[in-house]
Amino acid sequence: MKYREYLASLVRPAGAILMLAAVLNAETKVFRNFTLISGTGAAPLPAAALVVEDGKITWVGAGSRLKAPAGAQSIDCMGGYVMPGLISLHGHPGNTVGLTQSAGNYTRESVEHDLHLYASYGVTTVLSLGLDQDLVFKLRDEQRASRPEIARIYTAGQGLIFDGGFGGLAGVTPALKTPADAERVVAALAAKKVDIVKFWMDPHFGTAPKMPYDIAQAIIATAHKHGVRVAAHLFYLEDAKRLVEMGLDGMAHAVRDKPVDQELIAGMKKHGTWLMSSTLTREESVFIYASVPAFFSDPFFLRGVSNGVVAGLSNPSYQNPIKADPQFSHYPQYLEMAQKNLKALADAGIKYGMGTDSGPPGRFIGFFEQWELELMVQAGLTPAQVIEAATRSGAEFLRAKDLGTLEKGKWADLIVLERNPLENIRNTRTIKSVFIAGNEVKPLKAN
Repeated sequence: MKYREYLASLVRPAGAILMLAAVLNAETKVFRNFTLISGTGAAPLPAAALVVEDGKITWVGAGSRLKAPAGAQSIDCMGGYVMPGLISLHGHPGNTVGLTQSAGNYTRESVEHDLHLYASYGVTTVLSLGLDQDLVFKLRDEQRASRPEIARIYTAGQGLIFDGGFGGLAGVTPALKTPADAERVVAALAAKKVDIVKFWMDPHFGTAPKMPYDIAQAIIATAHKHGVRVAAHLFYLEDAKRLVEMGLDGMAHAVRDKPVDQELIAGMKKHGTWLMSSTLTREESVFIYASVPAFFSDPFFLRGVSNGVVAGLSNPSYQNPIKADPQFSHYPQYLEMAQKNLKALADAGIKYGMGTDSGPPGRFIGFFEQWELELMVQAGLTPAQVIEAATRSGAEFLRAKDLGTLEKGKWADLIVLERNPLENIRNTRTIKSVFIAGNEVKPLKAN
């Protein structure tokens, strides 16, 4: 080796060390000049500061007490409000392109696109509830071993339906005929390490056979045997009561046919069953496109959707079949019932989260989560209750101890807002920036 090359070989490691030091130094961020809404239930803290190192919060408190690490990147929040990122307990990323939902659309790129879309609207974690293909497990595990820059994903894998029944996605969702089928398929899902098992219990207004109770019982019992919790898509009060008595862990939708009663409430308390998501936006989505919704002119909505999708939903060829649906006149009543039942369960002390069933055509990822918060307030909850449901409670349901609040030791998944969401829940839309594990979420590409 020539002498000059020898010297270069000595310099390169030193340069690499300097570069590494610069990278590590850049991993320390200090957020200043904001009002903290921590998600813990504590009163908002004005003039707050927060230190993030390697994606996790190492200090949070009054800005006057801040001792910023030397060389840290300083982020001035300019008098805004900082709250935890939203957690959705019911979404379906990856299967929809434009207005077409298909298993053939499900690729790593499509899933990551939708997780980026969630994140851009302040949704930093989503539970994908039953239409995923196996590539989701690799993506999920990669996220958990790193610091993602798109929404974190939890998954129910493929979900389960009754043979010939309503729900699921063709080419993805296993169709069960017997309890033995349920035992076999649930064991396979557990082996894939799903975060939850999900099944559909809904005859869709009598147009499809409903899953028999013995199969539902086999799903729940087998999942619990493998240490996995179970969520159910349901509609009717009677089904909710039966499934809760079987040990159901989470209702993926609100009861929509009747008011919840004391029997259901007592059962949910006994078994620790959650109302994971009321999916109020889903209830509105089944009838709102009979005409042109007001939000089609909202820039906050338009930033995440293509002009072609808006034009397609505005076309009479799309609107007319909605008006012709035999249930069309009843859909607003189902929405109202879902809202009343959310409020009743909340008042009774039942635990609840936030979710929307977003992802299928017309159920817009990210925007629907923001709209859901507003509909929850319209149901009678306070902004503080809704924010807790969509942050700390969501993390509690997912058993994600390092998410959901802005405290020392938690991941820095947060939203910087211009205005106070506790005064008006629509202020969660005044997003200045979103961070996941301390990484700022990149802006969406123009449509």
